[in-house]
Amino acid sequence: MPGRNKAPTLRLRRFAAKLRELREAAGLSPVEVADLTGLDRATLFRIEGAKVRPQARSLRALLDAYRASDQDRNELTALLKAAAEQTWLQPTASLPSQYATHIGFESEAEGVRNYEILAIPGLLQTENYARAMIKGTVPDVSRDEVESRVSARLERQRLLTRPTPLKLWAVIDESALLREVGGRQVMHDQLAKLREAADEPNITIQVIPRSAGAYPGMHGAFVLLEFPGEGHDVVYMEGSSSDLFLEGEQDISHYSMLFEHLRAVAAGPDATRALLATAQENWKEGRHDRS
Repeated sequence: MPGRNKAPTLRLRRFAAKLRELREAAGLSPVEVADLTGLDRATLFRIEGAKVRPQARSLRALLDAYRASDQDRNELTALLKAAAEQTWLQPTASLPSQYATHIGFESEAEGVRNYEILAIPGLLQTENYARAMIKGTVPDVSRDEVESRVSARLERQRLLTRPTPLKLWAVIDESALLREVGGRQVMHDQLAKLREAADEPNITIQVIPRSAGAYPGMHGAFVLLEFPGEGHDVVYMEGSSSDLFLEGEQDISHYSMLFEHLRAVAAGPDATRALLATAQENWKEGRHDRS
């Protein structure tokens, strides 16, 4: 069974990266820092790797050693304080650690670009669709784990209605609208939810019709998480045995460009609404399996 941990926060990652930059700017090696501060190298490694949060006195010692400016001190102190704040995800100990990491990042993002081929995006799933999807794709989990994951998936959707709502742009292959997950009624209700979501100002949905043929991106789904500021976006890809997080500039650029290609291939928002309405009606009438 996968290991389970609290989700790391983007704030802690930013804190660790900034602290490492200050050490490198000061021209100090980890060994030299250990001599100056009394912190052992293993502890410094964990701090710079965003594995642990340093105590206030340890942070002061590090900042003194790096001759940090008042601006840098204030920024890092604020980041460390923010990193200590728990998000809604933290008590959900039954979630796999990588899934928890994804949700932790998502809760701090300001925008999400999500491309899906075979399934409806998690942020737009109904409860019954989510339950059927989890049971079908992860057959070895217990009933309690299924319900925990369903609850987490539904809780994530609150991000779309928070005071400053998460901006979601979803591109979905039409195959996901035709794949029966949970039965005809579940699919009918799922299409109704998509149609309602498409009318929300912070949500854009585009469907790539089957008539589009082959197109860039058919090799796999991905999520591009966008954060305030520059250089902190993350690409997330879910796998059957492990998940992948990409943070390099080239990777972010590649998947950003790929998403633009997908947007261009997909039907526009208005045409997508028509596709969703047709799909919902077909599920209602049992015509979903016809070409």
